[in-house]
Amino acid sequence: MSSRNLLIAFQEYLHINKALEVNSIKSYISDIEQFFNFFKKQDVLKLQTTDILAFLTQFENKRTLNRKLSSINAFYDFCYKLEFINTNNINIPMAKVPKNLPKYLSYEEIASALKLIDRSTLLGLRDYALILFLYASGCRISEALMVKRDDINNGWLKIRFAKGQKERMVPLAPVAIEAVEAYLKEASIQSEYIWLNYRGTQLSRISAYKIVKNYLNVSPHVLRHSFASALILGGADLRVVQELLGHSSLETTQIYTHIQQENLAKTINEYHPLA
Repeated sequence: MSSRNLLIAFQEYLHINKALEVNSIKSYISDIEQFFNFFKKQDVLKLQTTDILAFLTQFENKRTLNRKLSSINAFYDFCYKLEFINTNNINIPMAKVPKNLPKYLSYEEIASALKLIDRSTLLGLRDYALILFLYASGCRISEALMVKRDDINNGWLKIRFAKGQKERMVPLAPVAIEAVEAYLKEASIQSEYIWLNYRGTQLSRISAYKIVKNYLNVSPHVLRHSFASALILGGADLRVVQELLGHSSLETTQIYTHIQQENLAKTINEYHPLA
C-alpha cells in the first residue's frame, strides 16, 4: 500500500474507530506525514526500532518527542489491527517529562475581570456569559461551542460532543445560567446554538480564544484548569473532578493534586508555629 493510501486509511481510522476530534486528527496526520517524509526511500511498514529512534533524535524538546512517538505508536497499532503488518515490535518508552503545575486563575481574578465587561451591549452580555459558562462548567472550548439551547435544562448541562464522543452531564451554577439567559434574551437572531458571533453564526474557536484573552489574558483552557483547581482546593474528590472534566483516566486528573499539595504547604507555612 502506498504511503498516501496508508495516511488516508489512518485518518479514517482515527475519525471512525477512535472518534477523535478534528484538531487531534490533524495533529496525528501532521506527525505521520513528517515521519513518512523522513523515510521517503524506505517502506515504513518494514522499519525497525533503530530506524524510528533515528527519526526521534532530531527532537530535543521532550514534550515534542513524546507527541511524535505517541503518533507513531498509534500508527503502528492501526497497521497491526488492520493486518498491514504481522507483528508490532515498536516498543519505545516515552521520555520522562517533569510535570508542570497547570496555570489557573483564582475566583477573585476572574470576578475582577468580569466587572470590566460592558453588559449594556449584546456582545458584552455574550462575553460575560461565555467566561462565566467556561469557569462554571469546566468545558473544553470545543465542547462549549457545540452546546445548544436545549442542552441546559433544570440546572444541568448536557455535553453531547465531548472528546471521544463520550456524553456527560455537569451541574451548572445558577449565576452562569442567569448570565446565559440574559444574553439569549437580548439575542435577536435565533439559532439552536448558544454562542454566536455578531453575524448570528456559530462562534469560532479563534473568536472564543480572543474573547477570553482580551479580558483575562489567558486561553480558554486556563478556565478549565481554574474550574478543576477550585474544586480540588475546596476538597472535592478526585474521581468526581475526573467525571466532571470528562477525563477517561484518573491519571490525567491527578495533575491537580499538585495544587492541593501546594495549598497544604502554604497553610502549614502560614499557620504552624514551627514553619
